[in-house]
Amino acid sequence: MTEPSVWTKRRMGALMGGGVGLTIGFIFGSWSILQNGAGPRGVLSTLSKTMLSSAATFSFFLAIGSVIRNESPILEAAHLQLMTPAPAIRSRAEGFQLMRARWEEERRRGPPRL
Repeated sequence: MTEPSVWTKRRMGALMGGGVGLTIGFIFGSWSILQNGAGPRGVLSTLSKTMLSSAATFSFFLAIGSVIRNESPILEAAHLQLMTPAPAIRSRAEGFQLMRARWEEERRRGPPRL
């Protein structure tokens, strides 16, 4: 059994976002029309504009989110690269010794040339 590709997951996220956005746009658009009136554009135009803008926004963000959450090998490799262990934390004394060694190295080199 193979896992869906990145593009398939993106499409599924966009379709789910579009459905959610249309529903939310219908609810909030209807509420806005009932509260404030349809305005000069009319009921259908105002409602469709609200529904489409909401659907586009939800679709865009859910498509991005579904690609980010994808567990493909390429993204897994990037995740492993980002999750490499952080450099070791040194004690205050070790940090001071390292800083002194760097200062001594700078003194030996002399002033910077401009």
